[in-house]
Amino acid sequence: MKNTPFTQKHIALGAKMAEFAGYNMPISYTGINDEHATVRNNAGVFDVSHMGEFILKGENALDLIQSVTSNDASKLTAGKAQYSCLPNEKGGIIDDLIVYCIEENKVYMLVVNAGNIEKDWTWISSHNIKNVEMHNISDKTCLLAIQGPNATKILQPLTDLDIMNLKYYTFVKGKFAGVDNVLISATGYTGSGGVEIYFEDKDGAADKIWDAIFNAGGAPQGIKPIGLGARDTLRLEMGYCLYGNDIDDTTSPLEAGLGWITKFTKDFVGKDILEKQKAEGVTQKLVGLEMVEKGIPRHDYEIKDHMGAAIGRVTSGTQSPSLGKAIAMGYVNTVYSPIGQQVYVKVRAKLLIAKVVKMPFV
Repeated sequence: MKNTPFTQKHIALGAKMAEFAGYNMPISYTGINDEHATVRNNAGVFDVSHMGEFILKGENALDLIQSVTSNDASKLTAGKAQYSCLPNEKGGIIDDLIVYCIEENKVYMLVVNAGNIEKDWTWISSHNIKNVEMHNISDKTCLLAIQGPNATKILQPLTDLDIMNLKYYTFVKGKFAGVDNVLISATGYTGSGGVEIYFEDKDGAADKIWDAIFNAGGAPQGIKPIGLGARDTLRLEMGYCLYGNDIDDTTSPLEAGLGWITKFTKDFVGKDILEKQKAEGVTQKLVGLEMVEKGIPRHDYEIKDHMGAAIGRVTSGTQSPSLGKAIAMGYVNTVYSPIGQQVYVKVRAKLLIAKVVKMPFV
């Protein structure tokens, strides 16, 4: 297993560790419910340094991004970021990612999922016919997500940059906790506000930044380290897709409710298939489910109709810490996708009643 620059800190703090995307990662510290509540109500720190980062440079960098991503990156100006995906030739999703515009029409950073770094790099490289300068900076880039309603207030004393007024999906770059060239981005995977910070771990930067955050945000501020377990429950309450569960190479952005990041005003891989899907309608849709009867729906549990016929499958499910009830996301035949529709989830040998609800759940 690979380590991040913070692995020893997680172990020293007593984190429950496990393998995730080839890395030794913290799953929980004090317990998922406690960590979840910390982020929803105050602020927590996630080590997500396992994520991948690519730099694309040169006059043809934007053209390459436009050809391989579904969203319209030409709308980006310096200091802005955009959620997007990499469609394949069949309209499936190779990965979802964030595109950062460092310098308009010249320098971009793509942030991709940890388990897809090699796959994404190979895919983008195979479409790089205009010799765009590409750099995989994943191994030397640290990423901490400081999330929660009080996150920016706690972090503001560590920088002269105005991070408390950063608009959603914008970023600034400068000195943070005495470290130069830190990119601070108003993005995250929790729906509770906060920032994500990217920096290179040189001259002890990782230790310096980690320690500064906890010195600034410790008692009485109450900032805590948060594991991947709570990251999953937080993102699920917001209806955010997890690659490999809710989206993959076989699901299209239109089926996954990601039509808003699929722009047909430009040419990109898989455009013709997705245009056809849009015109004809999709046969399955990703929906939110709330359990009416007691039971927790898990990944790959079957979704059935009142006659017991299979109509779909659960992709993500949990007991929602915020709502105190079981929730899930899953694909169902489109006819069963309207809000309020009653369906059944097969939990062990029982068919338990669930209903389709609007996302986000909270």
